[in-house]
Amino acid sequence: MSSAESFVPTPLLLSGSARTRIKALMAEEGKPELKLRVYVTGGGCSGFQYGFDFAENIAEDDTVIEFGEATLVVDPLSYQYLVGSTVDFEEGLAGARFRIQNPNATTTCGCGASFMV
Repeated sequence: MSSAESFVPTPLLLSGSARTRIKALMAEEGKPELKLRVYVTGGGCSGFQYGFDFAENIAEDDTVIEFGEATLVVDPLSYQYLVGSTVDFEEGLAGARFRIQNPNATTTCGCGASFMV
């Protein structure tokens, strides 16, 4: 007879550059209570796409993950697709943007904004 294995999912992670950018945006807006909302919606060239927004309000069923002064907020539907992911911020020739490094994605589009599981 085999026994069940226990599994504890890794929550979302936030890179140093993303933390710095979130804190800078909070200062620019003059609202230290702002949190970065990360979500997944249907669409994009690979089936699902990532979205980012700043949130002042948190729903009762949201997951809140604090990283010092920077905080991520994720709704329950999106969280299942993002477990173990890292939220990063990058600046380059294509501009500046938040980006998700998602170990659950089996396929991603060229720009990294959409994925398939």
